[in-house]
Amino acid sequence: MIQFKAENKIICVYPCEKANKPVIYLNTYGSEGGSVYDELLKIGCSDFNLVAVSGFEWNRDMAPWNCPPVMKNSGAFTGGADDYLSLLIQRIVPAAEKKINGSPVWRGIAGYSLGGLFAVYSLYKTDLFSRAASVSGSLWFPGMKEFVFNNKLKTKPDFLYFSLGSKESKTRNQYLKTVEQATRDIEEFYRFCGIKTVFELNPGNHFQNSAQRTARSVYCLVNN
Repeated sequence: MIQFKAENKIICVYPCEKANKPVIYLNTYGSEGGSVYDELLKIGCSDFNLVAVSGFEWNRDMAPWNCPPVMKNSGAFTGGADDYLSLLIQRIVPAAEKKINGSPVWRGIAGYSLGGLFAVYSLYKTDLFSRAASVSGSLWFPGMKEFVFNNKLKTKPDFLYFSLGSKESKTRNQYLKTVEQATRDIEEFYRFCGIKTVFELNPGNHFQNSAQRTARSVYCLVNN
């Protein structure tokens, strides 16, 4: 593993020994990139490069636009996704790819929770990523489904992966209870657009088996 910093972000690069393999950019809430990589090795997915980014102001860097708090005692969302995406494209990607062998044959982007929301949003702002994974993605985010339906992707992705925990929509929260329907609607929309997609419903709530579920999403990106 090779580590460096860009502004206040910590970037951990897990390079593949073979040259000219895919690279997946994983935006993480904490420092779980290593746990995800270990899970990937366990399930036999190794011919790719993983770049895990952490150190986020989560409700700012992953949010596409401003939104008031959606839960009691939680903070507001202060849409800074465009600013972070600029940092990712202009500084993190070039620096990370100097530390891998050869040039990536393609790039993917993945994330959990708000990171999954950001992964989908990024496809409308850059053509850098040809595959994306939204794991327990916050696709309940107000206005996101309408944004997906009414805006044009920068490029048609090769593959999109979506997953949720089976209990995530079992809540009285007016926003969070819509997550499964919103995710299914968005996945169906992309499928009807001729994009190869997968949707998986996993046992448990939003926080259950997050490293394993994230590893599963990366495995699917690499092997589809």
